Amino acid sequence: MDKTQPHPLFKLATEAGPLVVFFIVNAKFHLFVATGAFMLAIVAAMIASYVVTRHVPIMALVTGGIVLVFGTLTLVLHDETFIKVKPTIIYVLFAAVLGGGLLFGRSFIALMFDQMFNLTPTGWRILTFRWALFFLGLAVLNEVVWRTQSTDFWVGFKLFGVTPLTAIFAIAQMPLTRRYHLEPVSLETSEADAGDVSKR
Repeated sequence: MDKTQPHPLFKLATEAGPLVVFFIVNAKFHLFVATGAFMLAIVAAMIASYVVTRHVPIMALVTGGIVLVFGTLTLVLHDETFIKVKPTIIYVLFAAVLGGGLLFGRSFIALMFDQMFNLTPTGWRILTFRWALFFLGLAVLNEVVWRTQSTDFWVGFKLFGVTPLTAIFAIAQMPLTRRYHLEPVSLETSEADAGDVSKR
């Protein structure tokens, strides 16, 4: 089934919306209520994504699954450590998938981000390596923040720290994608090449 390309604002809403809910509910109540609201918002975002686009991105599925598992542990055991360490697990997992793929000569960056970049093999390797390092950096940063700062600060950091950092990093990769962009072969070019071959 073909997926519908969503509007950028819809994509932003499904990605950042649950974090906004998490932040607002935590500010009004406390982390445990916010965790429950976050879990519901994650599920709602995935359902909305499927209803509108007939597709749920791989990263959203993985992230949603981990949120539900660690959120449940947080609520059942009444221990906020689980929801705080959840981003670390996600970032390390993404870094491992990207880094592991490179070791076997594969690039999973397009699959993870649900986007198709038309890059040369060198471009793919560099882009994948950069994102793997970035995710590792986020994992370390999350550990430092939640272990040294208050819960409210950590919740705010997830929305106002990680989200802008990720956007800035993604924008910073645009020169790389332009430098290693591979122009698709057009039908006319293919026919011309076939004609040249037949004349030889």
